[in-house]
Amino acid sequence: MTTTLLRIATAGSVDDGKSTLVGRLLHDAKAILADSLDDLARTSAERGFGGQAGALDLALVTDGLRAEREQGITIDVAYRYFSTARRSFILADCPGHVQYTRNTVTGASTADAAIVLVDARHGVLEQTRRHLGVLALLRVPQLVLAVNKMDLVDWDEQRFSAIETEVLDLAGQLGLQAATVIPVSALHGDNVVDPSAHSHWYAGPTLLGLLEELAPGRPAGTARLDVQYVIRPQGALAPGLDPEAYRDFRGYAGTLADGSLSVGETVGILSNGYPATSRVKAIGTPSGPVGTAQPGEAIVLELEDEVDIARGDTVVAGQLPQAVREFAAEVCILAPATLAEGQRVLLKHGTKVAAAKIGPISHVLDVADYSHRQADTLGLNDLGRLTVRSSAALSPADYSDSRTGGSFLLIEPATGRTLAAGIIGAGHAAA
Repeated sequence: MTTTLLRIATAGSVDDGKSTLVGRLLHDAKAILADSLDDLARTSAERGFGGQAGALDLALVTDGLRAEREQGITIDVAYRYFSTARRSFILADCPGHVQYTRNTVTGASTADAAIVLVDARHGVLEQTRRHLGVLALLRVPQLVLAVNKMDLVDWDEQRFSAIETEVLDLAGQLGLQAATVIPVSALHGDNVVDPSAHSHWYAGPTLLGLLEELAPGRPAGTARLDVQYVIRPQGALAPGLDPEAYRDFRGYAGTLADGSLSVGETVGILSNGYPATSRVKAIGTPSGPVGTAQPGEAIVLELEDEVDIARGDTVVAGQLPQAVREFAAEVCILAPATLAEGQRVLLKHGTKVAAAKIGPISHVLDVADYSHRQADTLGLNDLGRLTVRSSAALSPADYSDSRTGGSFLLIEPATGRTLAAGIIGAGHAAA
C-alpha cells in the first residue's frame, strides 16, 4: 500500500477551472473540515452560486485572497495539505494568468507531478503551452492532463480525443513523456474522485486514483550540503564537556539535499573556489548525533580534516562536480525587466551569492510552436537560454539529478529583486 508523500502542482490557462478542480478533489476526498465547509456554504449562498440551495463554489477553497475572490481568478500559489487512506499530498494551486507565470514557476519547482487543465470548449491556448514549457524546464517527472468542463461539450468523445492527441504531441515535443489524459468535470465531480457515468467510452483511472498510484518524486541522488553557517564554540564551557574537544570544534550547518550521508564517508568540498576532500567525523541534528543523515534534515557536519570552509561553500558525498565560473542554462524571467548581454546581476546558487554578468543569449522559446528564436534580450515570462559568468567558482549539478545543485536565481543588485530562475542541464558548458 502506498503511504508516501506526493507534491502536486496545478497549471493551465485562466478560467480552465483549476481552483474548482482542487476544491472538488478536497471536497470529495473528505479533506475539508466541517467548519471550513460551513463557511464555504455560507459564502457560496451569499454569492448566489449555482442558482440553487446548497450549491458550493469550490474555487473558494483555495482562492483565499480578497482580490482573488473579487476578480474570480487565482493570483498567488495556494498550498493545501490532505491525505487519503493510501497517500498524503501537498497540492499547490498555481495561477493561470500570464501575469503570474512566475508564481507557477514557484509552485511547480518542488512538484513530483503536475496537473495541467484544458477547457474542453477552447482546447490548448497560449498559456497552456507556456505552462507546459515551464513544466518541461523544471523537469517535473509526472504530467496529468485534465480536460475539464466536459459537461459543457456533452461529453463528446471526439472532442476529447482531438485535445488528447494535441496535448500529448506538445508534451512529447518538450520531452514530457510520462503523461496521462483524463476527461473531467470539476464542477460536478465526474472522474475526479469517482468514475463518471457520462464517459462510458473512457476506461482510464480517475484523477485521485491516478495520483494515489504515481511514483513519488525522484530517486535519491548524491548527498549535497550547501553550508549556511560555520559553528564555533562561544561562551563558557558547559559542565561535562572536554575542554580540548570543545575548543577545537568546528561544525558546518545546513540542510542536507538529495541523498543520505554517513559518518566515515568521503566527501568532496568546494572551499573558497578550490576543491578539497575529507571524511565525515560526526553528524549532529536537533535530536542529537546520528550515524546517517537523511535528505531534508538540518544537520551540523564535522570533518576529520581542517578545511577552510565558509558560508556558501559546498560539501558533496563522494566526488565533487567540476567547479566552473561560466555556464549555460535555461531561464524563466520572473520580473518585469529585461536581461541583456553584459548586464551585471547577483547569482544565488545554493547558499552562495556572487557577483555575475549575463553572457551571450542563445535563444528564446517561441510558445506558439516551441521553436528556438534568436534573441538579444529576454523579458517577463520568457523562457530562454543564456550564459552566466560568475565571479566565484560554483560546483553545479545537472538539475535532473539535483534540484538544489542544478538551480539558481539571478537577482537585481540595486533592489534585491529576483529577475530570473535558472536550470542547469547536463550540457552546461558555456556556448
